Order: sequence, then structure tokens, then C-alpha cells
Amino acid sequence: MIAALALCLAAAQHPTQILVWGGDAEGGAPFVEADPRDPSRVRGFDVEVAERIARGLGGARSAQFLQVQWSNIDQSVERGDFTLGLSGVEDTPARRARHAVTLPYFEFREVLAVRPADAGKIHGLADLRGRRVATLGSTIAYDLLMQARDSTGVLPISYDDDVHPYGDLVTGRIDAVLLDHIIAQRALRRRGGAGFVILDPPVAIGHYVGVLAQANAMLRDSIDAVLREAMRDGSLEQIFRRWNVWDETQRPFFERVLRTNERASGVPTTTSVQALAYLPSLARAAVVTLLVSVLSMALAVVVGLALASGRVYGSTVVRVGTTIYIEIVRGTPLLLQLFVIYYGLAGVVRLPAFLAAVLALGLNYAAYEAEIYRGALEAVPRIQLEAARTLGLSEGQILRLVRGPQALRYALAPMTNDFVALFKDSALVSVITVVELTKQTAIYATNVGSWIVPGALCAAVYLAMSLPLSRLARRLERRWRVP
Repeated sequence: MIAALALCLAAAQHPTQILVWGGDAEGGAPFVEADPRDPSRVRGFDVEVAERIARGLGGARSAQFLQVQWSNIDQSVERGDFTLGLSGVEDTPARRARHAVTLPYFEFREVLAVRPADAGKIHGLADLRGRRVATLGSTIAYDLLMQARDSTGVLPISYDDDVHPYGDLVTGRIDAVLLDHIIAQRALRRRGGAGFVILDPPVAIGHYVGVLAQANAMLRDSIDAVLREAMRDGSLEQIFRRWNVWDETQRPFFERVLRTNERASGVPTTTSVQALAYLPSLARAAVVTLLVSVLSMALAVVVGLALASGRVYGSTVVRVGTTIYIEIVRGTPLLLQLFVIYYGLAGVVRLPAFLAAVLALGLNYAAYEAEIYRGALEAVPRIQLEAARTLGLSEGQILRLVRGPQALRYALAPMTNDFVALFKDSALVSVITVVELTKQTAIYATNVGSWIVPGALCAAVYLAMSLPLSRLARRLERRWRVP
């Protein structure tokens, strides 16, 4: 936040000297990455493209980088967080309809990667019917897979990064990856050229562009002129060669760009039509959210009861063991636990993403449930327990007839709160490829360029699912209220 404010102040004080541009360094080389020699700086071919644009604009003598999540580049540029968005931003009709988009400056190929054993059997998406194909969400590749799902029966799997898809391909969790050839080649180099093969020909052709706010159309035209000049004088080719992304397909692409002055245009789709188109996907994602939440809470209740019983009734060893588990789980982030269960245990057991999500959420919330149940059990007056023992009741009978029913009344309200919290925390499972309601909403918002309608729909669905639970819990509280 402080860095962003400093950049904005610098731009305000020197409006003709700084071009503030946004990108995602998490995407890594060759696009944008932190310089290993100086992590406060970034490097990559998009960094050099931004610097070339800044020099070409004349008054803008330098380029300043601002970090932003890749999926938020469009919204951030319209907010005015920066002037130009670059970071492997794809050219789409929808993006051109909503923003001022530069001419394309790089041509990429959407390529399939498969395991070597499948290379002779798979030649395209049509050969992947009923099989899991991974990609990044909110990309051209994701849209292609969603279309292929309806036509060929492909099962799209959405990831938040471009590293884990190839790792999961090698370990057998998925059957193919569809992404830009630059990303596929980088992943193959990281694995020493082994583990998977990249199929030819490509599934589709795409282009990288810069994106500006709609109000900056005049500046966009000036940037276009700079990019054309960089294509003519060879400086753009030199940048791509330095980052080993240049191939001979780029030369005819440059020639086509220089030969035409036409600008592709997008036909905007009305918000109501877009919302109707996404409703089936949101409904499916809502079902996933509900299933994950209900199953996780059921697991949390069972394990939480066992942990609470161990702390109240167990031996010293059992009490110490349950306490250690509870403190470790409550003291570490749920996101870390998701990664450990899904990726960390892959060498021992490869859990399906849905099962891993249920286990991680359930085991995490079990620690909190255990403390609720322990507190509820210990809240029952000791005099009642002593009276029950005096009457000759066993500890099991005391728990079933005296302590348990009263503890349930004490625990009901916090249990309900935990379930609502778990319901919302289920959004985290998207990091291990489970497309739940929030993830599908994020894809929707990225594609339409706004969070207003998608956010309102998502909130309405969450409320529709959580409010009945809250009303039921309040009714039970009134009925079971401790006198």
C-alpha cells in the first residue's frame, strides 16, 4: 500500500516523467519476475516492453512497476491504480469492448501438454473426452475448455497458478494441460525436458496486448505508434530474443500488424445476458460449496467430539496428544494445511481435490469444535455430576443422560457460527482446483470486467444457503434454552 501510494505521488509530481504500469510478478519469467540479484526490482520481457514504451512516449522517460494480481489487472487499470497493464494480458473481444487495448505485440499458441505415454493417442481436445484437462482460470484456454466440455465432454480443471498443473500432470492427477506455449516450454525446461510432451499443432492462436482505461484511448494510440516503431526497428525482436521467446512465427505476425491499421473491436454483451449465461455455472459451483461445507462440518463434529472427549475423559497421554493437535491446527493457516494435504502428501497418497478439501476443512474446524464441546461439557455444574454419581450412574450414563444434553444446548450457538464461518472459508479450496462458488464468481467477474453484478449474485446465493441455517439454529436455541 505504501509503495503504491509512493508511486502515485511520484506520478502526480512528475506526470511527464513516469509511466506507471501494472503486472503480476507471481507469474514469473519470462513475463515478469523479481530479479534474483535485487528482489526489489523486476525483470522479464514485459518489463522491457514497458520500458521501451516509456522511452518511446518521449516525456515519459521511465517506467515504474506496480504489483497487481493478474486477474485484477483490468479492474485496477480502470480504477486508475496504474496507466498500463502488461503481464501476458490476452487479447479478447470482451476486453476490447470494455477497455482501451493496444495492438497485439506478441503471438502465442495454446498448446496441449500430455504425459509421454499418451502422446501417440492424444492429438487434440476431441481425444480427451471424459478426461481432466487443466488450465488457468479466466483465460482464453479456460474458455476453450468450457466450450470443449459441451462439445467433446472434456472435464476442465481450473488452477490459480501455472506451476501446479504440470506437476499434477506428471503425477497423474490430471490428463492434460492447455496453456500458452511460453508457459508450457518454461515448465518443461524446469523439469529438465522430461515428464511430459507438448503436442503440435496448437489448439488455438492468441496475442498479448497492453490494456488501458477506456478514457485513455488517445494514450493507447500513442503506445500503438511506439509498438509499431519497435517492430520496425527490431527492438521488440531483440527483447524477445533476450528472453528466448522469439521464434519465426513472430516475424509474419509483425508484418501483419504493420500492414494493417484496423483495430479489432468487441461487441459488448449486456449485463443481463451475461448473468443469465453464467447462472448454470454459478448453480453448479454453489452445489459444490454446499457439499464441501456440509461434509466438512460433519467430519469436524465427529473428530471434534473425539478430541473433546479425549481432553475431558482421557488419560494424561491422550490429553497431551489432543491438546498438541488442537494447538497446531489452530495455530497454522488453513491455506497451508490445504497445500500440505493436497500437494505435500502426494508422494504418499494422491487424494482427489474434493476429498482433500473436505479433509482439510473438516480437520481444521475439528480443532475449534473440540474446544467448543470441551467448554460446553465443563460448563455443566459439577454438583449435578456429583449427584448423578451418588445415584450410581456410570460416567457413560452421566454423559448420555445429564452432561451431554446440557452441553449440546451450550454448544449450539457457537457450532452454528462455526458452520457459517466454514461455509465462507470453503472459498479457499479453489487453490487446489475445486471450483466452488467464489472461484466461479471470480471467473465471471474477470470475464465481464466488473464485480458489481457477480458479487451481488454470489452474496445472494451465500445468504440463501446460510440464512435458513441461522433461523433453524435460533429456533432450536429457543426450544432448548437452558432455564
